[in-house]
Amino acid sequence: MTDTAVGSRGMFRSLDYFNARLYFAGLLFSNIGSWLQLTATSYLVYRLTGRASDLGYTVAFQFLPMLFLGTWAGSFADRFDRRTIMIVTQVLLAAQAMAIGVLDLTNNISLPVVWGLALFLGVVGAMDNPARRGLITELVPTAQLGNAMSLNTTVMTGSRVFGAALAAVLVGPLGTGWLFILNGLSYAAMIYGIVGLRSSEMVPAVKRPAGGQPVRDVFRYVQSNRRLSSMFFAYVVVSTFAFNYSVVFPKLADVKWGSPDAFGWLLTVTGIGSVVGALATARFQTVPLRWLMFNVGVLGAANVSIAFAPNLLVAFVLCVPLGFGGAAMIASGNAISQQESPPDMRGRLLALTAVAFLGSTPIGGPITGLIADYVSLEWSLAYGGVSCFLCLAVLAWRWR
Repeated sequence: MTDTAVGSRGMFRSLDYFNARLYFAGLLFSNIGSWLQLTATSYLVYRLTGRASDLGYTVAFQFLPMLFLGTWAGSFADRFDRRTIMIVTQVLLAAQAMAIGVLDLTNNISLPVVWGLALFLGVVGAMDNPARRGLITELVPTAQLGNAMSLNTTVMTGSRVFGAALAAVLVGPLGTGWLFILNGLSYAAMIYGIVGLRSSEMVPAVKRPAGGQPVRDVFRYVQSNRRLSSMFFAYVVVSTFAFNYSVVFPKLADVKWGSPDAFGWLLTVTGIGSVVGALATARFQTVPLRWLMFNVGVLGAANVSIAFAPNLLVAFVLCVPLGFGGAAMIASGNAISQQESPPDMRGRLLALTAVAFLGSTPIGGPITGLIADYVSLEWSLAYGGVSCFLCLAVLAWRWR
């Protein structure tokens, strides 16, 4: 059996451990709520203005803090107790969801308010993300980290199936305000999943000592590692230009396919593909870089094909490979970052992974929205696919 072969216990082997089962269960319910909020935010902003560019700006406000705080937050997560950090961030995230829900229900919502709360969400999320990812390294032995990271992606992206579908069903009778409230309540599941972890079964965390130059150290390490530097290049290019379909989907569904309520269902079908893609990655004991590159190609082809889909049915079908390629790429990157990381650098490297992926969104989101509003609705999605193909060409040249 090669080092990339499937483990003997299959793709769910990390769930042999109680702490992993509890944590992922809490994460699933909490992220269903998060996808309720994400979908509701898109409905709300499009209802307020009807412009894809405003959706792009909303995405930019939410993920801008990750660009500036993400790597520092990873260093913070490497030094302090990740469970404590996460409990604080979950409470703050719940408060943000409740606030926007109440403001929406009382008709006191406006675009600047949405942007302000999105910025707050981004600041808290920048602290939460590396602590949450780093905590996974304490739930399973080192040999199972790649599998655990892939299952984490499965839960994160798979929850879109339920969250986006619930949003599509509930937004009509309840309105967007109650979807935010439901998300606020869902954080209780994540808090329970953290508090209930058995300390006796935790894998001891390797804490980074105080002092030194933690951010500079992680950048130097990535530059010196060919697999990591290639993975990060793909992450930055793809997330900047090819991962902003949620910005343009509401307008595509409304203007091109004549079904404005289809947005939530497009995300749901994408989520189904995401589950399959993440689980396919979880089968690898060691994730090869060529698997990541293959899925960059799948994502690119799906972006171009959906952009020129003649009707909603074809778009639904093409959303499956869109989700597959995206989730498999994310899971591959997370797994590779952990496989190549020294124990005391895992939090920082995971944070840098999040910065590369989410921190690029504030650039790509507005670009995608502006292209949709003022250049071409189809090319606002298709240009992301072209970017994927150019990324593959550069990587192929580098590894020639």
